[in-house]
Amino acid sequence: MTTTPTGRPGTELPGRVELAPGAAGADPRFVNDDLLPVPVAERRWTTYNFAALWVGMAHNIPSWLLASGLVALGMDWLQAVLTIALANVVVLLPMLLTGHAGPKYGIPFPVLARASFGLRGANLPALVRAAVACAWFGIQTWIGGQGVFVLLDKAVGGDWASAARIAGQPWTLWLCFVLFWALELAIIHRGMEALRRFENWAAPFVIVGALALLVWIVVKAGGFGPLLDQPSELGWGPDFWSVFFPALMGMIAFWATLSLNIPDFTRFGAGQRAQVWGQTLGLPTTMTLFALLSVLVTSGSQAVYGAPVWDPVALAAKTDNVFGLLFALVTVLVATLSVNIAANVVSPAYDLANLAPKLVDFRKGALITGVVGVLIMPWKLTSTPELYIFTWLGLVGGLLGTVAGILIADYWLVRRTVLDLGGLYRVDGPYWYRGGWNPAAVLAFGVGGVLAVGGSHSAPGTGPFPEDGLIPFLKPLADYGWAVGLAASLLLYTGLMPRRRAHGPEGVAE
Repeated sequence: MTTTPTGRPGTELPGRVELAPGAAGADPRFVNDDLLPVPVAERRWTTYNFAALWVGMAHNIPSWLLASGLVALGMDWLQAVLTIALANVVVLLPMLLTGHAGPKYGIPFPVLARASFGLRGANLPALVRAAVACAWFGIQTWIGGQGVFVLLDKAVGGDWASAARIAGQPWTLWLCFVLFWALELAIIHRGMEALRRFENWAAPFVIVGALALLVWIVVKAGGFGPLLDQPSELGWGPDFWSVFFPALMGMIAFWATLSLNIPDFTRFGAGQRAQVWGQTLGLPTTMTLFALLSVLVTSGSQAVYGAPVWDPVALAAKTDNVFGLLFALVTVLVATLSVNIAANVVSPAYDLANLAPKLVDFRKGALITGVVGVLIMPWKLTSTPELYIFTWLGLVGGLLGTVAGILIADYWLVRRTVLDLGGLYRVDGPYWYRGGWNPAAVLAFGVGGVLAVGGSHSAPGTGPFPEDGLIPFLKPLADYGWAVGLAASLLLYTGLMPRRRAHGPEGVAE
């Protein structure tokens, strides 16, 4: 028996498992300090810590662009808010299901993925997720640097936009981008405890900033009436539903990465109650509130300026009040830092450490993430709402939904939440399969991925895909990519894998 329920001396804590001394072995291909389980005594995150984490991650500029982008696509404020609220209720379920392994076993996502994909095969979903997170890091950093550039230009009364250009952009914008990038990596270099403290105070600050922007646009518009009176360009008929379903999948896909790597955070949880209540109180409520603020402000901008201004930085730059500009600048900094460090640096850092534990630790993984995030040219992915919501988020959601389906099927349906904790690090354990790969997981990932994204399509001039879809007969599935990928891989993997006994050699039942 390699695992034992444990807790403080003399106290047994049901549902939490600690690694027995020496049970993981010392194979440098699969073990380093960042990948080993968090000791029970160090699993201290409370309900507030998880709720604050979500408030900090939900209240950011790309989240704002989600909601305001729906208004720019023709929805009214009610349609946009309902779409986002429903999406976040839906994505909460896989978030809680994959998050369960964190407080129980203290393991990060790439180690959890070893149970289903194999010790070597876990690098497949880990690298898919790492690539997505690196791209998100670049997007967030570009938006943050752009926000600093626009607001500082306005505040100091300069003309930074006319500065000499490098690769098509003013050198002053590149400078803001690089400085913002360096600040993010400096914070994450201090570790997860520093991140927890930062999120605790960043969350309420960002809420105050968003409310201040709402008050400003209400005053400019002459009251709430003009904000609520902006009509839907889509109505509630076929035009609305043709936008609603792909938009819903895009909203779900926004947090699809976190629905996989949430164990990277819940592994520090004091128990299941803390992660369940913290996430339930933190994710759907704060995203819906922020969506409401976003669409009201965007509707107000339409009433004031004659067209919706879906970028909050561009909107804030329209004020001539220096104090307001500086406050907006600080809010942009805090909001972008809080989400980007938590959501898009922590996860790929663990993934890259899992790829080469002997060579890459958490801090080196974070630096690699920062470099890759620049190389993907993030300024292109947010150029239009169609490209941002339908192309980027739709493609990402389909692939990550496929991985989520396999993880949920393996942990809940096949193994009934019982894992051999030491075996997740040893080649002689139950997760070696065939040369370190589980063929069932690879097949389920391939089939689910093709079904989810094979029909990806773009309207002429709005994206990189053919109008009829990459695989034309799969085009009808493309608007439901996340759901298709999750359902297909879950069902196929469950059918391919024999069901494990709840009380068996893989661990200790609660």
